[in-house]
Amino acid sequence: MGYLCALIVYKMTLQDNLTKHVKEAIQKLYGSDLPSVEFQATRKEFEGDITVVVFPMLRVVKGNPVQIGTQIGEYLVANVAEVTAFNVVKGFLNLVIADIYYMQFFDSTASDHNFGIIPQNGSAVMVEFSSPNTNKPLHLGHIRNILLGHAVAKITEAAGSKVYKTQIINDRGIHICKSMLAWKTYGNGETPESTGIKGDKLVGNYYVKFDQEYKKEVATLIAAGKTEEEAKKEAPSLIEAQEMLRKWEAGDEEVVTLWKTMNQWVYDGFDVTYKNLGVNFDSLYYESNTYLLGKDNIEEGLASGVFFKKEDGSVWCDLTDEGLDEKLVLRSDGTAVYMTQDIGTAIQRVKDHPDVGGMIYTVGNEQDYHFKVLFLILKKLGFDWAKNLFHLSYGMVDLPSGKMKSREGTVVDADDLILEMAQTAGAISEELGKLEGYSEEEKKALYKTIGLGALKYYILKVDPQKRILFNPEESVDFQGNTGPFIQYTYARIQSILRKAKELGVQKATQIEILHLKEKELLKLLQEYPAIVTLAAEKKSPALIANYTYELVKAFNSFYQQVPILGTATDEEKAFRVALSDQVGQVINKGFGLLGIEVPERM
Repeated sequence: MGYLCALIVYKMTLQDNLTKHVKEAIQKLYGSDLPSVEFQATRKEFEGDITVVVFPMLRVVKGNPVQIGTQIGEYLVANVAEVTAFNVVKGFLNLVIADIYYMQFFDSTASDHNFGIIPQNGSAVMVEFSSPNTNKPLHLGHIRNILLGHAVAKITEAAGSKVYKTQIINDRGIHICKSMLAWKTYGNGETPESTGIKGDKLVGNYYVKFDQEYKKEVATLIAAGKTEEEAKKEAPSLIEAQEMLRKWEAGDEEVVTLWKTMNQWVYDGFDVTYKNLGVNFDSLYYESNTYLLGKDNIEEGLASGVFFKKEDGSVWCDLTDEGLDEKLVLRSDGTAVYMTQDIGTAIQRVKDHPDVGGMIYTVGNEQDYHFKVLFLILKKLGFDWAKNLFHLSYGMVDLPSGKMKSREGTVVDADDLILEMAQTAGAISEELGKLEGYSEEEKKALYKTIGLGALKYYILKVDPQKRILFNPEESVDFQGNTGPFIQYTYARIQSILRKAKELGVQKATQIEILHLKEKELLKLLQEYPAIVTLAAEKKSPALIANYTYELVKAFNSFYQQVPILGTATDEEKAFRVALSDQVGQVINKGFGLLGIEVPERM
């Protein structure tokens, strides 16, 4: 969804004022009551700043839409100080807004460091993201999840909610035991310290090793006459891993000690990756602590009639009235399923954070049905906050070479990708020759900023629900809709501000007539608070990303066509420097919500 979708692009005060006067016009001109007024951005080929859509009015006013639009336009010019002119194209009334309106907006926001940030409204939201398994390092697929969740958390906070960032770490199960068994069998006691290998990568190597040996065993059994299905079940390594899981569940001291040791290696490795990505959490939940949650809630739901028990003793929830099916919530032997655990974990989170009134789950779109069921069950259980649960569903990330597979070791490791992005940014920057006067340390820091900015922007500019084909080199292009292009524009603005300071440019004063390019920038700046609000509502960082790109394109057009430091009058020079500063601040704010840094020099 692009940021220019049916979106009101002006301060609500202007829209509200115009709405009131358009309704007055319809009442006075036609004696009819208009329930609402539809606005949209004026198309670039027509003169105007905001457009009133006439067609919906035909439900209450009969007549020619051009004639109706003309009469409303004449009324607005006569009665609304901000409207100076109009034109009508078919059923669209394009209004020209007075320059003084934009100057007043600029004066009111130029020194407002909280522009676009809504004060907290008392509600709290919990955002879950990342939630990895502890049998492998974070990879490119995790990165999209992490960047989306972290950005949505920051945007939600900017839109007025208190936010708790959390994850549930999947630290138990057969996949964990596979890594443990492979290390115990083939590891010879090696550790991250003894090998110099990051802990999560070391454990991930043994997950791959297990799969390799398991496949050999399966092939041997098939050669001995077993069917493929029999061989997969009877492979000795799988049977041994299953026994290890049973021992873990029984609290076997040796197994639990190894489990704690190897998980800690992974946690330490994750922490490094999170730090490199600029991501943090307010709380952590571990599946080893939560996998038994939910059983008490199932019993309560049975008593209240939310669930029912079948003849074999299994417990179900009937969702057929909602167009879904019957959902198992407790097996016949009394053991939990994932749904049971998720029910219990959601309830526990609200107990831990009583001010939470909603939750956002950042999970891939293959789990869409699961979350529909989870949210419905929690509503049936009577939890008021359940109406404010949201599944931030996103598409997978593909590579030109195809789909990634952890078991086969064909994933793109997150740490390797971060390093590769910095190296690519460095190579392009050196080629462009823009780093004169930088020390090696400054270059290294800048490459990381550009590389990470390229990676984050490339992923976040895409609507979450769409799949992404990730191309690292394309993402680091210094032209087009990329992170480096926007970062470079911000650095250009900072260069202008430094030169202005050297020249002693005074504080901005109002100018009487705005250049077309100045007005275009001010209109875009006005949109920023509404974009933040809409991005929070839609849970879509792409709206922030693409708005920032539009703002940068408009600034570059302004920079190329309008003299800033070389203008004829001191008033114009001061205003244009201040306008450039405000654009830079909004770029910084927008990228900050995406978790992207902007460099002072490039």
